[in-house]
Amino acid sequence: MSLLSVGGRLLRFPSATMAEYIEIDGGIMEGGGQILRVCTALSCLLGTKIKIHNIRAGRSTPGLRPQHLSGLEMVRDICDGYLEEAKVGSTEICFSPGKIKGGNHMADTRTAGSVCLLMQVSIPCVLFAASPSELILRGGTNAEMAPQIDYTLELFQPIVEKFGFKFHCDLLMRGYYPKGGGEVRVKVSPIKLLTPINMTERGTIKKIYGRAFVAGVLPFKLASEMTSAAIRCIRKELRDIYINIVPVQEPKDKAFGNGNGIIVFAETSTGCVLAGSALGKKGVSADRVGIEAAEMLLMNLRHGGCVDQYLQDQLIIFMALANGVSRLRTGPLTLHTQTAMHFAELLTKAKFTVNKISDQESGSGTCVIECEGIGMANPNF
Repeated sequence: MSLLSVGGRLLRFPSATMAEYIEIDGGIMEGGGQILRVCTALSCLLGTKIKIHNIRAGRSTPGLRPQHLSGLEMVRDICDGYLEEAKVGSTEICFSPGKIKGGNHMADTRTAGSVCLLMQVSIPCVLFAASPSELILRGGTNAEMAPQIDYTLELFQPIVEKFGFKFHCDLLMRGYYPKGGGEVRVKVSPIKLLTPINMTERGTIKKIYGRAFVAGVLPFKLASEMTSAAIRCIRKELRDIYINIVPVQEPKDKAFGNGNGIIVFAETSTGCVLAGSALGKKGVSADRVGIEAAEMLLMNLRHGGCVDQYLQDQLIIFMALANGVSRLRTGPLTLHTQTAMHFAELLTKAKFTVNKISDQESGSGTCVIECEGIGMANPNF
């Protein structure tokens, strides 16, 4: 048997050599890569062997893509674990974790696979390492179906650090679809415990800010057009709020390939930050891209929650591991969030409850997610 310190208590878990695999159906609920990331990170942290089948069954191209394989291999290396049947296209893998260690670790998708998703799977693990870690992550920094690196640095980082830890991220090179080529360096120091969060008061909107970028051969006027369109859209609904969206031409030595996009943030009086973003696509006007980002931000502001639709699920794993009760006010629960809660409960035995609140003003309901975390303790402290 092995011992795991949880909330000051020692709980007994079967050792890695004796334990049966916990079976995970990767095709239920959201049915995508998120299940892989949440379950692999928790497996690493808890020392629990897992077998995941039906990987990404809900996607048009099921199975592991290069970014998923890169993330799995990095977590394996972080904990000296054992990974079976993992290759591009695999729909089933077995993972046996070892002891989490610090030091230098690298993952390279060799595609435009998101470096931000690599951060999602690795940061919870190295928080409970024996020593500081440095992660070199290569791939796409501004990719579809994933947070933009600007979102991770300007929104995810300050909010997730409310759990009582810090990390430092150097953006060395931006990379875009289809070639990637981006690179970030992430430094994380280990902690003893995560502290619970309480984010239930949204407050008032103080300012709106952001950046519209072009890179490579794309003309600067596209950034200006995205900016103007986003501001016009926001002004229709929020007339008196300070808005500062900056059009940017990415320096050639800091961006690989061609790309354009926009991200817009709203900061509130209680320290909440919500966002809307969009990336340029062939055949889509710059005006349309700017409007898409603005409309996404406005939608997230209308519901009155403290986080936007894309941060909800990213906080679930930290709530499950924290030492105490966390409370988070959101808009309507996304399927990603429901999926993250399901698998966090399955693997950690943390208890999540969701209370729905009727919002008479906006007409859209908000929710308060409450979680009694397991108090995961770093055995090296």
